[in-house]
Amino acid sequence: MRICSVVGARPQFVKAFPVSRRLRANHEEVLIHTGQHYDESLSGVFFEELDIPEPEYNLGVGSADHAPQTAEMMRLIDEVIEAESPDAVLVYGDTNSTLAAALVAAKREPILAHVEAGLRSGKWSMPEEVNRVLTDHCSDLLLTPGENAAENLHDGGIRGDVVVTGDVMYDAVLAVRDRVLDGDAPLPVPGLRPDAYALATVHRASNTDDPDRLAGILDGLTGVDIPVVLPLHPRTENALREHGLYDRAAAEVRLVDPVGYVEFLQLLANASKVATDSGGVQKEAFYLDTPCVTLRDETEWVETVEAGWNVLVGSDPDRISRALFDRSELPPKPELYGGGNAADLTVSAIETRLADAPDD
Repeated sequence: MRICSVVGARPQFVKAFPVSRRLRANHEEVLIHTGQHYDESLSGVFFEELDIPEPEYNLGVGSADHAPQTAEMMRLIDEVIEAESPDAVLVYGDTNSTLAAALVAAKREPILAHVEAGLRSGKWSMPEEVNRVLTDHCSDLLLTPGENAAENLHDGGIRGDVVVTGDVMYDAVLAVRDRVLDGDAPLPVPGLRPDAYALATVHRASNTDDPDRLAGILDGLTGVDIPVVLPLHPRTENALREHGLYDRAAAEVRLVDPVGYVEFLQLLANASKVATDSGGVQKEAFYLDTPCVTLRDETEWVETVEAGWNVLVGSDPDRISRALFDRSELPPKPELYGGGNAADLTVSAIETRLADAPDD
């Protein structure tokens, strides 16, 4: 079978690499990089570090407002689909790249397969929520990380076939875990000691674009008794400067440049806790046994909260600092999101769906 896989942002590179390996063992994959993340530290380094094949197409769309960015992606992806005539289009997650490819595929012959389908925050004001819901309704094959996501799809009247595969990000973590947990490897940020610092990531527009929320998060991160390391996303750096918070952040938090995937996981695995607004980091923390403090009022990964390994604190500085201070013993960690074979199940599900296609 011939598959066009569409990626455009850091989490999608991570999700795609175990699936691409599995696909290319027996099938033909055409990798399309939209260029939604165009910074080398957010894009190119992941292809090199994870040994992801160079994309056959790099559309170079870059940053823009939602409508023009999505429209330009649609135009260019449509040209690629026309030229390549794939059997299926494979999309990941909930970015504008995901939605653009989904809308193109929905009006063409290839089936549309959505990895990480069925996630819901219940917050329609989030662009990611709009993207994931619309993509799910366009999809012929919906590949979910767990039963909760599958239930969301069944309850939402989705027309496509739903298959629970587990989380491909767990596959990715397992593939690099030996490098991440190598006790002889120095931490990528000098001067840090394992379990003697907290890690933080902040990048969601709902946090960075609101000066009050961003200031509240900064207050919470600086109210703890250990160093806080913050790899600085370009959006966050721009927001800190725009809101007049950069100098204070630089004085009270250890700001570092964005790091590669393996280096980030090293920092995450050795941190006492992580404070983040990233969905992917919530899961990566769970897989690496690092307690998570989520800088949002809701999460798609509700199972991690129910398991006691993740707490929602929003942007309230007192809740953030209390959660980072908390050293309570954690409950036993359940197995969530599959056993590390999600890529195999993803490819098998696409094979089955395409084999059944003539009978549709």
